[in-house]
Amino acid sequence: MKYVVLLYQDERVWAEADEALQRETIAAHEAFSHRVEQHPAAEVVAGEALRVVAEATTLRRQGGRTVLTDGPFAETAEQLGGFYVVEAPDLDTMLELAEALPGDYTLEVRPVDDGI
Repeated sequence: MKYVVLLYQDERVWAEADEALQRETIAAHEAFSHRVEQHPAAEVVAGEALRVVAEATTLRRQGGRTVLTDGPFAETAEQLGGFYVVEAPDLDTMLELAEALPGDYTLEVRPVDDGI
């Protein structure tokens, strides 16, 4: 089964991080990737960091029209900063693998619906 792991954090944390914290965070992402690679039944299918939310464009359908808004639609304390798509045999395995990700993220793990 595929799972998407969404990584949320206040983007100011990264913007204000010193070089040591940035290296530590990158090392944790590398540890996660390595941990998944070492698992006999798991694989990172995709993963990317996202640019800051101020560069996002939100599309909303209103009255049959598409309305574009620069930036996020709602103010939030945490922003989606990146994601992984991981093939794993079950949720318990996925959650165990996710333990290697940096501890200062809020993680959302959600099964991918392959039926669409």
